[in-house]
Amino acid sequence: MRMKVIPWSEVETWRCCGCGECCKPYTVPLSAWEWTRITQTYGTSVTEISVDGLFLKKRQGRCVFQYMQGGKWLCGIQRLKPLACRLWPFKIFRRPKYGRAEKAALESGGRRMFVYVDPLCPTLKLGEPSEEFLKNILPEFINISLSTYEEQYYSTMRSERAHQRHPLATPRLI
Repeated sequence: MRMKVIPWSEVETWRCCGCGECCKPYTVPLSAWEWTRITQTYGTSVTEISVDGLFLKKRQGRCVFQYMQGGKWLCGIQRLKPLACRLWPFKIFRRPKYGRAEKAALESGGRRMFVYVDPLCPTLKLGEPSEEFLKNILPEFINISLSTYEEQYYSTMRSERAHQRHPLATPRLI
């Protein structure tokens, strides 16, 4: 049985290792804008439409865009990656969706956010948040969720980082 999500304040650090586990158990939801961008580039055969919404298709139990290179599972649509994929394993809300609000809350850009983490990720390390987590990793996820930052540096495989870092707004811990 899967463990419930945990508040960000119980995470020491996290780093993508390219294991591909994030792309197996989940169906990736797409906004209409994401669906349009992806289908304009790759056609509609890579997506599914149902009464529940728009989704990326799976192939052999994995996201259709996931591929193996150098022993790592990588994303084939890095620049068009849906928000749900860019945020995983983090889940960021404006209200405390999974309880424990006092441990999940933080403030960023004048907004109170509630941040949870899916413990399915094998590189998630629990404990007191590290300086790197507080100053680099968590702010990047928050900024991506607020659509103030699209590029990924800390929130994706480091081998995929061919762009320069942009300054991030650092959230104020509550």
